[in-house]
Amino acid sequence: GDEGSTPCLHIGRRRLAQRNSSGLLLLAMDDWKAAFGEEWDAVVLGTGMKECLLSGLLSVAGKKVLHLDRNDYYGGASASLDINQLFEKFQAGAPPSEAELGKLRDWAVDMVPKFIMAGGQLVKVLIHTKTANYMEFKAVDGSYCYRAPKARSSGEFGRVHKVPLTPKEALSSSMLSMLEKGRMGKFTMWVASIDCGKPEGFFEDGSFRDMPYWTRVGMTGRKKMPLTQWNGDQFFKDWGLEAGTIEFLTHVCALYRDESWRSAPALEVVSRMQLYLESRTRFAGMTSPYLCPLF
Repeated sequence: GDEGSTPCLHIGRRRLAQRNSSGLLLLAMDDWKAAFGEEWDAVVLGTGMKECLLSGLLSVAGKKVLHLDRNDYYGGASASLDINQLFEKFQAGAPPSEAELGKLRDWAVDMVPKFIMAGGQLVKVLIHTKTANYMEFKAVDGSYCYRAPKARSSGEFGRVHKVPLTPKEALSSSMLSMLEKGRMGKFTMWVASIDCGKPEGFFEDGSFRDMPYWTRVGMTGRKKMPLTQWNGDQFFKDWGLEAGTIEFLTHVCALYRDESWRSAPALEVVSRMQLYLESRTRFAGMTSPYLCPLF
């Protein structure tokens, strides 16, 4: 198996696979009975994401793991199926036709969406457990957001904008004015520069006594930012950004689905935006912060 880990056998209804340093070694169905003649430290049922992570962690920890799946494919409810597997799973009746669907080998259907933040904890776990050795990922080409018209009663339609990834794209985007682009640029540079786990000091008096703070430099000098004491509303008010910019940062970058960012701790909001910024450059050739597993 992988250096420092114990081999982990994966058995499906039609195949058996052994995890080793070069990938997955597929064995014939006739060989599966041999696995039950051995002793195992753990038996994992199913090959969904959480089952594969558990199997990988146990294997990396030196445990001998038997990994079972009743299907003839891996992934459980989050699998990516080829067109024949899809027709069989949903009992479509007649087999798929190239005359209707085109080349059948071009089809791969995800059972659930699987976007992953490239700099997130899940990617780190996949790399640590060596599960990433048996998966293929693709950077999502780009992401888009909808901006409503400034006056909703004007009869105008909103627009869909590509989310800028590079400074050049940001400058050419029509989402913000040039003045607001400058403010947002300073804001994102500050967010990317601070260490959320290491405040620069603690207040010694006043209402934030003994509270940690982070510092930002403005036109009037240095200012202490009590991110653990402020909520998101207070944090953005201090920066003086426009409402549309705040909406973009909280929903597109920090990925809040609602307005809960307003009452969330400012440190949480900053941490979520940092994850977005770090994910954009996590791997070479990134075209968005998101990865999508292909197989």
